[in-house]
Parts: sequence; structure tokens; C-alpha cells
Amino acid sequence: MPSSACIKLFACTFINGLIMSFKRNPSVIVIGAGMTGILMAKKLKDAGIEKVIVLEKKEKVGGTWRENTYPGVACDIPSHMYTYSFEPNPNWSNFFARGNEIQEYFENVVDKYELRPMIRFNETVTEAKFDNGVWKVATSTGDNYECDFVISATGILHHPSLPDIPGLDSFEGNMFHTSNWNHDVQLDATQSVGIVGTGSTAAQCIPELINSGAKVNVFQRTPQWILPLRDFSIPNFVKRLLGKFPTLNRISRASGKFFVEHFFTKAVTGHKIQRFLMEFFVKLNLKLAIKDPELRRKLRPDYQVGCKRLIINTTFYKAIQKDNAALITEGIDHIEPKGVVTKDGKLHELDTLVLSTGFDPLAYMRPMNLIGKDNTHINDAWAENVGVYRSMLIPKFPNFFLTLGPNTPIGNFSVIAMSEVQCGYLMKLINQWRSGKFDAVEPTNIAVENFNAYVKDGLDATAWVGGCTSWYLDAQGNPILWPYTWGRWVKEMRIPNDEDLQFASYTQ
Repeated sequence: MPSSACIKLFACTFINGLIMSFKRNPSVIVIGAGMTGILMAKKLKDAGIEKVIVLEKKEKVGGTWRENTYPGVACDIPSHMYTYSFEPNPNWSNFFARGNEIQEYFENVVDKYELRPMIRFNETVTEAKFDNGVWKVATSTGDNYECDFVISATGILHHPSLPDIPGLDSFEGNMFHTSNWNHDVQLDATQSVGIVGTGSTAAQCIPELINSGAKVNVFQRTPQWILPLRDFSIPNFVKRLLGKFPTLNRISRASGKFFVEHFFTKAVTGHKIQRFLMEFFVKLNLKLAIKDPELRRKLRPDYQVGCKRLIINTTFYKAIQKDNAALITEGIDHIEPKGVVTKDGKLHELDTLVLSTGFDPLAYMRPMNLIGKDNTHINDAWAENVGVYRSMLIPKFPNFFLTLGPNTPIGNFSVIAMSEVQCGYLMKLINQWRSGKFDAVEPTNIAVENFNAYVKDGLDATAWVGGCTSWYLDAQGNPILWPYTWGRWVKEMRIPNDEDLQFASYTQ
């Protein structure tokens, strides 16, 4: 006779199978095969949803880490924290993972969970239009698709921002943005290199440029606060321990999350003790690291610590003091064929000009032609402000989900953790659709207004209103980040609130 445990297992399996047979199976298009797109594809597959297509504009997965290959590229989040919760990695080489290893990690995840067949490479979404309960999607290859849900996983920073400098196109030397690094350009002691910008990316690649022996002119637009958290190589025996004992890996990941949440995030969201400690450490770092008082003055920001994204770095200050480095703060007047002319009239002759000028943080899914209900174009919907509920749902765009949208970035926190919370929220909505609760869902206008007011109420206590200009701000100067704690965000995202949503049914 079979045991009672076997009977229970058989009964549970039978019942689950019966329930699944009555569930609707949606068709889903995910735009982008970067970190969030990969995660969403796996979550959909785990849920037994078979009709999933991931449309990727480039030839391989990876998103940010595929695009950014500049010298010194690395994550500024502890490496064991910068992983999916379901796929820890015991083999990181450094405390702050290098870009090529992160890219390899995502490639391995795609292959391990057999997600590659779901992805269509070199296919850019050109238009998505909602038509009577169905999304119609057109791509650069001329293909057309229909689906129940569209999930935009295009990332926060993926459209390079080029500086509006007169004469930029006239430069005759090598010129490229850090996200499109030209590795064919040889940099050595015979070369003169200029780099515009001193943000997070620049702080990583400037020391590499200086260490190449080239003469490096750093055109600083705004100085940055730098916290000197030291990177280090992870010994092989530690990797073996983490691989052999997964609990240690989970502890390492949880420790990183705890530190970032209770120090970085709280420091920029109005917690006085953490803010005091952060200000103390970055100001002490500047004082101790820069010996020349005049150079120190040029490198000292005049805005509150945390107003711009805090830079985690121990190499920039050391490099900028070398003989082949020059910090130029006079401001750029224009660019000529031979180099950069600053506002004091001096021509800085260059062989190569690197633009470390960031990205357009408000592009999101654009320039895709996105059209919702009543032929509402996204540019019209967002003409006055970027109205989004819970960073993901947009009025008049039913069943369109925007990941890592406005008010998602959370004070130097891991975007992987953010995406996991958002994907969990979206899967709850999709499962409600599968059970027949609705055919289409979108937020109410009042819910969006209330959410925006709720976010705005929390901004006054944050560092982001501390007197600087940064990619954290929208066109009206309002921060597009989450102003409260990580724990509060997670709690509020656990269950969709029906009162904030409007549901519709369509007869197909």
C-alpha cells in the first residue's frame, strides 16, 4: 500500500495540475535582455507561462554591462550583493565585481536556466500600440507581434547623453562616449587625452587613463564627493568556502544589503546619524588624500553630500595628483578641430576626447513609439510630468509595465534587488489576469496623483534637494528617486492595492 505521504503528494500534484489547466496562459513581450529582462524571463518561465518573447536590440544579453567596457569598469555595490537571490556567485574575483565578470555572470544565468531560446537578438521595438485589449508590437526587422502584456526592461541609463558644446562635431581626433569605448585607440605616453566629466564612470576610467602614461586633461564640470571604500581581491580559499557552503554566500549577500540599506540609503534619505558619518568620512577623505590646498579647493563640492550619486573610489584622488594629469575647472567655451578651448581662451590640444557625460535618465522605453488607449502617445501623456504609479504602471497604458521607472532608484542600492521586488509585484498582477480577474489593468489617475504627492512629501528630508544638478532630477528639478527606506519600499510593494487600480474586460 502506498504511504499517506505519497498519497498526499499525488493529490497535491493532481490538484495543482488541475488548477493550472484552468488558468489562462498570457502572451508576454519583454523589451530588453539586460539584468531585469533576464530576471523577468525566468520568473515568467517559472510560472509556466510559455508564450514569452524577449526582444533585444543588440547581439547579446547584458544591457549595461554589455555596453560599458571602458577601462576600470566595475560595480560600486559589493559583488556578492549584486546577484540574483536565486543564483549566488561564489567566484567573484573582487569585492567590487569587474564589468567583464558581471557580463559573464548574466550570460551564464541565461544559459543555465535555458532562457536563450526566448530571446530574439538584433531586434529593436519601434512601436507598441494598445488596441482593444491587445498590444500590437512592431520591430526594426519588420516583424509584428500581438500579446497580452508588454514589459519594458530597457533600464534606467542606456541612452548616452552628449554635451551641448559648440564645435563638438568639429574635433578631428578620436572622440567617443564612455559607453561606446573605442578599444582600437592606443593610449600611451605619446598621446594627449581629454575627458569631460568627473562622475562615477569617469572616476573609474580616469585613473586607468593616467596610469597608461598619456597626458590626461580632466575637464571638471562639477566636483564630486568620494567615499574611499577599498576594493580587494577575494582569495581562492574564500571562493572555495563560499562555493562549498552556500549559507556563507547568503550571509555575505545579506551583510552587503544590510550595510548599504542602513548606511548609504539612510544617509541620503534624512537619517541624521548616517548622514553625519557619511559627511565626516568623505570630507576627511578629501583632506587626507589631496595634499595641494589649491587642488583640494577645486575638488571640494559646494553641495550637500549625497546630492549627486556618491562615488565609491580609492584611485581617483591618487591619480589626479600625478605629473601627467591636469584638472581643468575654467569651463569649456567651445571645441575646435585640434582640441578644447576653455573660457580663459586657452586651447588644450588633444589626440583623443572622451565624453563621460552620463545618460538621459528620463528616456526609459523611448524612442519607441508607445501608444495606449484612445491613441494616447507616451510623449503626450508625459508632456507635463512623468506620471507613473509605483514606478511601473502608467494611466491609459493598460497591461504595460515599466521596470526601474521613476522613483525606483534607492540611494546607492542594488538595482538587482529593486528589480526582484518589482518583478514579484508584476507577477502577482499577471497571475490575477490568469485567474480571470481582469483582461486589462492600469492605475487610476487619482492613484498616480496620490503616489506622486506621497513621494514629494518625503523629498524635503533627502540629500537630493541639497543644491546640485544631477541625473536624479527631472526637467522640473524634482528628484525621481524613492525618498524613503528600502524596507518601506519592499513592504509597500508586496501586494497590489486594488483601490489604486482600474480593471477592464474585453470580448475577444
